[in-house]
Amino acid sequence: MPHIIVKMYPGRSEETKGRLAEAIAKDVASIAECSEEAVSVAIEEIAQNEWDARVYRPDILGREDALYRKPGPTS
Repeated sequence: MPHIIVKMYPGRSEETKGRLAEAIAKDVASIAECSEEAVSVAIEEIAQNEWDARVYRPDILGREDALYRKPGPTS
């Protein structure tokens, strides 16, 4: 505990995804007051043309009660 799932468009290198996972784990451990070893991070790559159906509608619109940070405009 805790387990974080990052959903993003494909295209980042394995090195970048690894760095992202490490940075997330470090910050989560610090803020949640747990060890970094207790934090797991998964990265799911979602194609842009599938984002609305697989992420935006079910995870953002459908879970507003659990959403602590809403997305802003993307560019």
